[in-house]
Amino acid sequence: MAAHSLRENVFERVFQTRPWGQYPGEDVVRFVARHFFAAPDRSQVRLLEVGSGTGANLWFMAREGFSVHGIDAAPTGVAKSCERLDREVPGWRERGGQVQVGDFAQLPYPDGTFDAVLDVAAVCYAPWASARAVYAELARVTKPGGRLFSRTFAQGCWGEGTGCELAPHFWACTEGPLANLGGTRFTSPDDVSALCQGWEVERIGLEVRRDSAEQPCVQQLIIQAVKLHENRALSNTDGHNKL
Repeated sequence: MAAHSLRENVFERVFQTRPWGQYPGEDVVRFVARHFFAAPDRSQVRLLEVGSGTGANLWFMAREGFSVHGIDAAPTGVAKSCERLDREVPGWRERGGQVQVGDFAQLPYPDGTFDAVLDVAAVCYAPWASARAVYAELARVTKPGGRLFSRTFAQGCWGEGTGCELAPHFWACTEGPLANLGGTRFTSPDDVSALCQGWEVERIGLEVRRDSAEQPCVQQLIIQAVKLHENRALSNTDGHNKL
């Protein structure tokens, strides 16, 4: 199952039936601020989010003056994103911004379009081989030297090992916040470099959250990487035993 298929089948219902995030996470804010706030003309900085949902991250980046682009398989998420951006961020379309329904694995953008791409817990809903292909596609549409931000669930996270294992480390969870969302991939830090095809991983952080002492932890990897130049990307071998 590819990431876009799950979002179409599951998140369309989620976006229709319950409120979703309205504000970006601090990690997204720090990433964008660190790398792009000093740009002399922010309107020339093109940022793409795959799995943009109802647009909280797009809203933040557009408010800061960047050219924002989002893609999601759930039409309701795309509609809500555009409605909020039109209402609260005048001029975002004039900077070239666009949010559309589409497939993560076949992005409708030319090579080297974006200065950075963001995956905020979206590609985690694809098993290893499909996710690896998505990261390669994200690399394709990013400029050499451009940046990747990815938040993905870590091995040991609440939900892993519950329900049905659909593929290695890819569970249809029955417990925790990931229950009933289809398959979720749980990734080890040791596997990140092999997963992120076309990228040179610079930093892997770990975010651990627990709402009460009795609750298991929700654990996410925060991955930051730089787009490899073509000759290095072509030599990037797999070497992973889970394919």
